[in-house]
Amino acid sequence: MIGSHFSEAERELLYRVMRERRDMRHFVANRQIDDEVLARILSAAHTAPSVGLMQPWRFIQIKQAELRENVVALVDAERLETAKQLGERETEFLRLKVEGLRECAALIAVVQAPDDGTILGRRTMPEEMALCSTACAIQNMWLASRVENLGMGWVSFFDPAALAKLLACPEGAKPIALLCIGPVSEFYARPMLEQEGWRQGKALKDFMFEDAWPESVE
Repeated sequence: MIGSHFSEAERELLYRVMRERRDMRHFVANRQIDDEVLARILSAAHTAPSVGLMQPWRFIQIKQAELRENVVALVDAERLETAKQLGERETEFLRLKVEGLRECAALIAVVQAPDDGTILGRRTMPEEMALCSTACAIQNMWLASRVENLGMGWVSFFDPAALAKLLACPEGAKPIALLCIGPVSEFYARPMLEQEGWRQGKALKDFMFEDAWPESVE
């Protein structure tokens, strides 16, 4: 029933799903996702909050093999450009698996729709609030995918303008994410970048302040 209280077990389950969510890069190839399952994941996205109820998210499922290969080419080009910017870590970065575009069962582009003029809640931060709303939808998809025992990876290695052209997006629309969704052999015990020694996450206490930003942050 809508508005009812959740049990302690239900509450702990939600927190467990959040803790075990991972940005996945390794998928089991040549697998499918039932249409009903994918519909549930997308429905979860559409329940996300949005500033002014603008619902700026749009989802494009990439099904054609040739189109997927063209998307892979865009991502690989940006991956190489990123590597050049990393200096001494270039070789280390190129060893990282940063996407699972070919192996994932479903590939979905999340596109920010052209601005609809919504003012409520975003007069001073129009672009930021639209983006935050779309990010909430993506997070819902991540959690829904995890509870469906599917992996999901957010790929951001692409030129938005080039991807928008490839997907025939209208003027003013901007791709935000390429989402790889599909079965995985196992979920990472820790975030992949931690497991690979690329970067270590910090504890919550390092991000908590009182009343104002501290004078110095180490």
